[in-house]
Amino acid sequence: MRFTVVTIARTLGAGGDDIGSAIADELGFRYVDTEIIDRAAALSGATPEEISSAESRKGILSRLLEQLGGAGSAVASGHAGKQGYEELIREVIEETAAMDFVVIVAHGAGLALAGKPNVLRVLVSASKATRVQRIVAASGVAESKAASEIEHSDDARVDFLRRFYGLEMENANTYDLVINTDALSVEEAARVVVGLVQG
Repeated sequence: MRFTVVTIARTLGAGGDDIGSAIADELGFRYVDTEIIDRAAALSGATPEEISSAESRKGILSRLLEQLGGAGSAVASGHAGKQGYEELIREVIEETAAMDFVVIVAHGAGLALAGKPNVLRVLVSASKATRVQRIVAASGVAESKAASEIEHSDDARVDFLRRFYGLEMENANTYDLVINTDALSVEEAARVVVGLVQG
């Protein structure tokens, strides 16, 4: 088996979570997402909510305080350790991948594991129109609300990738495989990845 780790990056509404779960089920791999946060929290003595907030998009005031550095940042965030959470999350991703036979969804895992020959890095996306319709169908919110959620999520994703990985612009070359779910169903997309892993 060439690939023993699959990472799934995804945009909101593209179906990446479902595809990751389907891949894990078919291959008998562990499916890991929130466990990354839980493990980082356990190692740091922080709460999962604190670790999760480190991944979340920061407001202008928080970013300015961080740039100033020193005690001001620590006071504003409520704890001095928050600035080290980025490195800790990357370490937990590497620790998880080292166990092999795992599908890791989100957290920039594909970037943290770049260059490792046993890792297949997948990006799952779709057009905004498709993503809006899926969110509307799943939650019943208005299209305008769904579109707003997608815009917020996409902006947060850009901010996360910049802060955690220094990536100013995400592109297809960042990944080994890009799946557009405008055209592919969850099952079809999962079969493509499973075929690559088993091949």
